[in-house]
Amino acid sequence: MIDTHSHLYAEEFVGDIDAVIERSKASGVNNVFLPAIDGSTHDAMMALAKQYPGYCMPMMGLHPCYVDGNYEAELQLVETWLAKEKFYAIGEIGLDYYHSTEFKQQQIHAFSKQIKLALQYNLPIVIHTRSSMDDCIKMVEQEGGGQLKGIFHCFGGDDRQAKKIIELGFMLGIGGVLTYKNAGLVKILESISIEHLVLETDAPYLTPVPFRGKRNETAYIRYVAEKLAEIKSLRVEEVEAITTANAQKIFGC
Repeated sequence: MIDTHSHLYAEEFVGDIDAVIERSKASGVNNVFLPAIDGSTHDAMMALAKQYPGYCMPMMGLHPCYVDGNYEAELQLVETWLAKEKFYAIGEIGLDYYHSTEFKQQQIHAFSKQIKLALQYNLPIVIHTRSSMDDCIKMVEQEGGGQLKGIFHCFGGDDRQAKKIIELGFMLGIGGVLTYKNAGLVKILESISIEHLVLETDAPYLTPVPFRGKRNETAYIRYVAEKLAEIKSLRVEEVEAITTANAQKIFGC
């Protein structure tokens, strides 16, 4: 399997990251993609990528929740990193209006700028969207020129939005929320081909059942795969193979 979205460089893993990686490998995870947040975490992310080369695969970008009055300096930092290191995507980027719209226009500008960087470097994008799905879809459609590919991380939209995302050539990132009781996502995925889905954990967040309420980690992606297999009436091995191929298609590895 491939975990397409995991913050293994976060403070929550400082004490036992080696054991976390070993459990990840033992569970059948072949690669873990690390989404960037902002300048305060880039060094930790890159250190982990260098500690586990070919296993922990870094992205670069500015998370929309960390866009503020200093966002232009943060975007310059993103460009500096892109010019000197290898990254596998621009992410996580996007729009988040859930907690605040104080920096809405700055978020839109930052998202637009990073879409341009993705086109410049021929990289996929990994999108964070909360209370902003239609705006994100619209910007990808208008600014991507049909040249973008990527993942709508932690997909939580409706049937219409899922269809539009798929039409744009993007994958839907599916994680621990799928295992939650009465998750509306289950009903939506019943009508979506697994050819459009990738697995993720968003560790240390969004821990799947049966570990909900505890720290999430990459090894727990197996519970997401098992739930998806149940929904799609497939063997877990089929889910693993198809979603891995989907991730490889996006990241080019």
